[in-house]
Amino acid sequence: MFGLEIWQFWLAVGITAFAGFVKGAIGFAMPMIMLSAFGSLLPATTALAALILPTLLTNIQQAFRQGPDAARNSIRSFRWHIGTVLVFICVSAGFAQAIPQGIMYALLGVPIVLFASWQLAGRSLALPLHHRRRAEVGMGVVGGLYGGISGIWGPPLIILLLSLGVDKREQIRVQGVVFLLGAVVLLIAHLASGVLNAQTLPLSAVLCIPAFAGMLAGFVLQDRLDVVQFRRWTLILLVLTGANLVRRAFDFWM
Repeated sequence: MFGLEIWQFWLAVGITAFAGFVKGAIGFAMPMIMLSAFGSLLPATTALAALILPTLLTNIQQAFRQGPDAARNSIRSFRWHIGTVLVFICVSAGFAQAIPQGIMYALLGVPIVLFASWQLAGRSLALPLHHRRRAEVGMGVVGGLYGGISGIWGPPLIILLLSLGVDKREQIRVQGVVFLLGAVVLLIAHLASGVLNAQTLPLSAVLCIPAFAGMLAGFVLQDRLDVVQFRRWTLILLVLTGANLVRRAFDFWM
């Protein structure tokens, strides 16, 4: 089935449903969870291909949950970050099968763990507003470079939003908009690179079903979280996902 053993397929379905639930609850982490878990089941390029369409579908729902006008406002507000991410996804996508995965995971995971742990300890790391454009572009470069290679470009954006003190509803909407536009570019880039092909594209399409179902369930939890809980759980999940990326880096080197 899609080039997988039956047990691999159903485990992938369960992982995707869980990842969708987490995304519905806090607005991100679906591709990180899927890529981290799929890495022990599937070849790296198949794992990357499998998450592309579920990421695209769920981000459509997330970006437009408050309507198209709110989504357009988010695009205008974070246009520098969005534009930079899209450009650098295109730049790095062609290297997805060439760059050592262990190096990429370490470079992404270590800063995430340090930042989120610092915030959970009650330390402030707010970016001065007069440097906002510089921060948007810098985080966009990092996110885009990682995004084209791994399908993960969310952590730098989350760090930016947390540092700027964006409120919960806007944070989730901005995440959805940025992730959606990036997912469109990623889809096009990997249709061209061959990562998405006749075997991997149907698998990615089928995984949209559990992803969307899990996300709808996660929305119920999201609506019940207050701002303090939302921020805390976001940071905790950043620590966990960052630590898992570091673990995967060591797995490649061992």
